[in-house]
Amino acid sequence: MAWRYCGNQIKLWRTRAGVTREELGKAANYEYETIRSMEQGRRRPTLRLLEIADELCGAHGLLVAATDYLRPEKFPSFSLDFMRYEAEATVLNSYQNQLIPGLLQTEATARALLNAHWPPFDDETVEERVAARLARQSLLKTQTKSFNFVIDEAALLRPIGNAETHIQQLRHLRTAGEPRHVTVQVVPATGAHPGVNGSFVLLETPEHDRLAYEEGQAMGALYADPEKVSMLTQRHTMILRQALSPEESAQFISKLAEEL
Repeated sequence: MAWRYCGNQIKLWRTRAGVTREELGKAANYEYETIRSMEQGRRRPTLRLLEIADELCGAHGLLVAATDYLRPEKFPSFSLDFMRYEAEATVLNSYQNQLIPGLLQTEATARALLNAHWPPFDDETVEERVAARLARQSLLKTQTKSFNFVIDEAALLRPIGNAETHIQQLRHLRTAGEPRHVTVQVVPATGAHPGVNGSFVLLETPEHDRLAYEEGQAMGALYADPEKVSMLTQRHTMILRQALSPEESAQFISKLAEEL
């Protein structure tokens, strides 16, 4: 919405000043379609365009003032409710079958994943989201909270970034499970189990409310419905039955890192 509003303001000031899209594009060194996309809110208006449009259209700083409202989102909009509850939760149980959980990713892993996003993020968005993902990890320092991460072997075998990045990620996982309030368990690739269809996270709030979260390519769903939460809790229990113990998992991860 901020992109659309700012883009519309650019269009209104440009029209009022009698400046065409071609003229604005030439002054800012952008193609016509790029200007059009920014004005329609399909692309985030850049600081350079705002500065050029402000001067060219005589906005006297009013267009440049929109910069603070156009900062990249730290997280996808569909995940914001989950992020709020994650920060407050006293218990977090995460199952991941494709990727290392964001709370356990190294900076290099997070950056590699964000650089692989499609459509591509601009550099500013990548930096903002890497910083936000790393900042989330401060939650793990709260010793009065409980964190349990169950990770499928497939996620551990998938190299994200180069070989060194992958090795460092595995070593980070190995040490992440050392504190008494954090456990990391591996589900070996031994066949079908209730988790192969997708990842999910279970949360318990300070008021002992139970929530569940699932995320896909372009959507996220936070459940408070007892029936859905119960179903995913049962699945989590079944997955745990096939997982290695925390001690066995640490040895498993260490062996993978040594073999690379």
